[in-house]
Amino acid sequence: MKVDKIITKKLRMNITVVDHPLIQHKLTLMRRTDTSIRTFRELVNEIAMLLGYEVTRDLALTTKEIQTPLEKMDAPIIAGKKLCFVSILRAGNGLLDGLLRLMPSARVGHVGLYRDPETLIAVEYYYKVPSDIGERLTIVVDPMLATANSAIAAVDRLKDGGAKKMKFVCLLAAPEGVAAFNEAHPDVDLYTAAVDRQLNDHGYILPGLGDAGDRIYGTR
Repeated sequence: MKVDKIITKKLRMNITVVDHPLIQHKLTLMRRTDTSIRTFRELVNEIAMLLGYEVTRDLALTTKEIQTPLEKMDAPIIAGKKLCFVSILRAGNGLLDGLLRLMPSARVGHVGLYRDPETLIAVEYYYKVPSDIGERLTIVVDPMLATANSAIAAVDRLKDGGAKKMKFVCLLAAPEGVAAFNEAHPDVDLYTAAVDRQLNDHGYILPGLGDAGDRIYGTR
């Protein structure tokens, strides 16, 4: 794991770039234009699970007395209520399976947003999260942090709904998105597998991997 300093003209920001060799190798396979839909989905699932280890590294632990085959012991378990994953629809759902394999008891919420093709502004069309979200660590997931408009809007909505402690996880980020997200929500930690060069005129990450939702669901 590596924590990179992302430098902009106005802000100095910290972002956790998870540079494990397996993640970087799988990400390269995802970037290739000839990667099949099936393989792309599998890779998203695998990288999500690997990212999950890092994003949950600081979960609080307590102990509980258990009986092993040989004796009783005070064994570590996660303290408090389990966390909640919130997917930004639709592409965020591609990350859920891998994370839920790691943490199958987690609650799941959804925020439905689409990006207006002219303004690139995020428009909400769906919102459903656990009623006790304010008592849970909330991990917001979306494959790409490009302009960050959708991510900012989703976190705004979650905060309005009572969420207090949040993290954001993505496969790829652009420096412009990192800067915008950090300025809007400096209290939300960012985790990603890579920070690419820049956005193009249509708000896509370069070199990137294309539209993650289209590649997950075969709608490209």
